[in-house]
Amino acid sequence: MKNIRKVAVLGAGTMGAAIAGHCANAGFEVELLDIAPDGDDNDAVVKGGYDRMAKSRPPALMSKTVADRIRLGNFEDDFERISDADWIVEAIIEKLEPKRELWARVENTAKEAAILSSNTSGIPLHEVAEGRSDAFKKRFLGTHFFNPPRYLKLLEIIPTEETSEEVVEFVRTFGERVLGKGGVTAKDTPNFIGNRLGSFAGMQSVTYAFENGYSVEEIDAITGPLVGHPKTATFRLNDTVGLDIAVGVAENLYEAVPEDESREDLKPHPKLKEMLEKNLLGNKTGAGFFKRTKRDGETVFDVLDLETFEHKLAENPNVPLVPQAREEGDLASRLQFIMDKAESDKHARFLRDTMLPYLAYSARRIPEISDTLVDADHAMEWGFGHKAGPFRTWDMLGVEETVNRMKSLDIEVAEWVEEMLGAGNENFYSEENGREVAYSPVSKKYEAVREDPMYISLDRLRDEGKELERNDSASLLDLGDGVLCLEFHSRGNSIDGNTLEMGKKALAALDRDDVVGLVIGNEGNNFCVGANLGEVGMAAKGGMLSMVEKRVSALQNLLMAFRYADKPVVSAPKGQTLGGGLEICLHSDRVVAAGETYMGLVEAGVGLIPAGGGTKELARRIVSKSIKNAPDAPVLPFLQKAFETIATAKVAASGLEAREIGFLEDDDRVVMNPEHLISTAKREVLDLSDGYTPPEHGANVYAAGRSARAALEVGVLTMQWGHYASEYDGVVAGQTARVLTGGDLALGQWVPEEHMLKLEREGFLALLENSQTHERIEAMLRTGKPLRN
Repeated sequence: MKNIRKVAVLGAGTMGAAIAGHCANAGFEVELLDIAPDGDDNDAVVKGGYDRMAKSRPPALMSKTVADRIRLGNFEDDFERISDADWIVEAIIEKLEPKRELWARVENTAKEAAILSSNTSGIPLHEVAEGRSDAFKKRFLGTHFFNPPRYLKLLEIIPTEETSEEVVEFVRTFGERVLGKGGVTAKDTPNFIGNRLGSFAGMQSVTYAFENGYSVEEIDAITGPLVGHPKTATFRLNDTVGLDIAVGVAENLYEAVPEDESREDLKPHPKLKEMLEKNLLGNKTGAGFFKRTKRDGETVFDVLDLETFEHKLAENPNVPLVPQAREEGDLASRLQFIMDKAESDKHARFLRDTMLPYLAYSARRIPEISDTLVDADHAMEWGFGHKAGPFRTWDMLGVEETVNRMKSLDIEVAEWVEEMLGAGNENFYSEENGREVAYSPVSKKYEAVREDPMYISLDRLRDEGKELERNDSASLLDLGDGVLCLEFHSRGNSIDGNTLEMGKKALAALDRDDVVGLVIGNEGNNFCVGANLGEVGMAAKGGMLSMVEKRVSALQNLLMAFRYADKPVVSAPKGQTLGGGLEICLHSDRVVAAGETYMGLVEAGVGLIPAGGGTKELARRIVSKSIKNAPDAPVLPFLQKAFETIATAKVAASGLEAREIGFLEDDDRVVMNPEHLISTAKREVLDLSDGYTPPEHGANVYAAGRSARAALEVGVLTMQWGHYASEYDGVVAGQTARVLTGGDLALGQWVPEEHMLKLEREGFLALLENSQTHERIEAMLRTGKPLRN
């Protein structure tokens, strides 16, 4: 792979600034340039775009310090800065001539080896490159990110006929390994893959709903998770994207595809145009199909009356199909049930009459927009959050059965689909010699699905007989090369008795001569949300504190055993890594965290303190390390940082922020692609295993003593006097202060970790005896939100 050190982004609009932000997230120095406007400040445009990106919600930047990697400038004064950029991305106004003029300047300034790409979403790439040299065209292509680039996985890669295959493969690999994207290769056709299929699906669904009398609430109830789509469903999605954007993309596509047989279905419904005139654009204007408002002190969402265009109280729609379909189980079973109900149920009919045209349209666009079904599926899965793209969905429904349904509804079926069935091929996807294959409409045969060499599938290992142990909550698998994997698969990947039992088996397996180390990781959305709060709450209410104490001791013992094991233990967190989940990481030799890892010791929210070694570890990492490096330094600032982190249940908004807080250390790694976590963690184990020695076990935690504890308690009182903390917040914080400072020690001194662990157990159990803690636990289980009592 070529070595990219510096990125230049030309254009600081919504997409340009966000792309610059994500490149900075990935560790690159970034030049962000835009036009110099009339007036005294030549950087006014780029500053405005950057400021909007920096303040965006959800955040575009993974931490505030990332901003230091972005340098602003303008095309008049600073264009020479792009001369040493390794990748130059253009994201200016969607007009052909300005793009051509800018690329002419780029060709005269950029170095010969630089990758050159445009983020255009609709202008043909070959037209943008017209007039440029052959050398330029070989390294020029489209790189279409989906908004917001930090969070959406899809990266459409659009080569022209002149783009070299080496450049295409490099950009795809770079996108996957460095930026954390999923690359699909699209053809240079209007709106490429995602927006071509997505615009058709979106516009025809909305039109069908409007013309058949369905309410906004009804449609969103049936077009979300029930059918494998995000919770934003249909109308909330339009509010999120912005109705002006959705309509604009569809209108531009309509003009660009005069030969598309389904072109009329791309036309936005007149009601959508009326909404644009009334500035009902969605979240950006405060009102769209939904309007957020306050009523009786509660935040509520009113819904748009499509006749009056006034918002009214949203109703919970009566849709019996939803619970009925859910009872069917997995997505394939739900979809089959829905299709079978379509003649007798109006909501099932809506789904049939909008889903089947979308599937058929997707097939008719192949190979026009892409040569592979896989890329079309990934575009919808990665760009729109669908659990299954059109062809995987079609396979779930049965290809031939669905074709017959389409014909009965006069929906045009692509010729190649009929040819595939006629040749005796029943599915779009199949398996040959242990590898997944997909039918190719181009070669008329099955071809191997491209596999990411950095991805280790735990399910595939299971299928290959590599699962060594299993219970209801966790498994132990063989990753190969002497590396084992402890995988959680309980609800929320929470820690329960079965999890601890499998942890003991993993620990025992480390004694085997053929084992060199352990990875702790899984493929769920969240690494681990902490202890099973339901179990803790029930035990506390039932007065079974001795059982809780045994469970806490078991967790502490297991994690200390991992910390001092004779072979390396590496954790691979992503998503929510809370409470006990974070404590697992804090006791590992090394952490390989996804960029989107949200770490926090959140026990204070339920009236408890971290008791799996989390409080002890912050004392060791933040306080002790600082005092060891500077023995004469005042301890209180470091102590306050650790205390506030625990007492306020601070959660890092990314892997990068986790390092700044102190949850990750300098040697820990942050990986942008979560699918690469297991393989990267395995590699870390192998690297550490050569000559590995565990850390020294001794008095390695500095306990600051009673005077420091008193200083922390005064701070809590100040918060209470200012009404920033409740009386019971003070009780919880008091236990945190007691543990962090070593209990009742008169003077600051170095103590063994076991001293701190004993204090954790005592504080945890003392709080668990209080009714206020029971109330907080019950509220969290009931509402998912912390209670301030």
